[in-house]
Amino acid sequence: MPDLSDTLLAASAPAVWGSTYIVTSELLPPGYPLTDAVLRALPAGLLLLLVTRQLPPLRWLGRLAVLGALNFSIFWTALFVAAYRLPGGFAATLTSIQPLIVLILARALLGTPLTARGIGAAFVGIGGVGLLVLGPDADPDAVGIAAALIGSVSMASGVVLTRKWRPDVPALTFTAWQLTAGGLLLLPAALIFEPALPAPSLAHVAGFLWLAIAGAALSYFLWFRGIERIGPAAVTGLGFLSPLTAVFLGWAILGQALTGLQLLGAAIVLGCVWIGSRAVPASRAGSGTARASV
Repeated sequence: MPDLSDTLLAASAPAVWGSTYIVTSELLPPGYPLTDAVLRALPAGLLLLLVTRQLPPLRWLGRLAVLGALNFSIFWTALFVAAYRLPGGFAATLTSIQPLIVLILARALLGTPLTARGIGAAFVGIGGVGLLVLGPDADPDAVGIAAALIGSVSMASGVVLTRKWRPDVPALTFTAWQLTAGGLLLLPAALIFEPALPAPSLAHVAGFLWLAIAGAALSYFLWFRGIERIGPAAVTGLGFLSPLTAVFLGWAILGQALTGLQLLGAAIVLGCVWIGSRAVPASRAGSGTARASV
């Protein structure tokens, strides 16, 4: 069974990520998904590189490009597109399929056991998220739906490959490499396809600082540490905490009402997080994989 402290630290990452929708809608300038993703990833990656002072070897650049693209470039671009085009609850429900995708990919690439308990927790969790966040104001948008689904597949693939390709370096160093790679990959696209940002207000600066420091540097260090210590199948179930946090922030900050069905959904989500984090013993989570050497 995964260590409780490792699970709690990993769980803090999606709890922080739950603030992404409210920060995007209330603090960031609208219509800059690529630039938002760059300013979230690249400053955080460079900051961590200054802290760790270790550059990746040349033979790792290809893998880091793949991981940076899956975990950050593609995922965050899709996330911001979905956040701009869909109600937060609708987007969160679509992205909640990620744990199920991770279970399937972990079985195919890592040999992780595919248990009825884990699959059941993933399906019930999706239902709980639906009760928690979906409402009559949900307004499907084809581009937003596609972005949310692409983002789910991208991050699920990144989670599994992060476990499969584990360099013999601290988790903080590995996080720095991936964030920097993801930001550098996005930078040309942001410069080419989006106009320059307007003069930033204090709200814009606060939003970008929060997303880069808490929402990227710190939270992804804890997330990748969790993938290493308790395995991708266990850690990804914690992702259900993201929509739970988003709903709580909407209630606490924006004054959005909470219905009885939403409270039921919250209870289901918490139960599935608890069950899913124990669905695969940590010692077996990455069986059959070798630790990659840098």
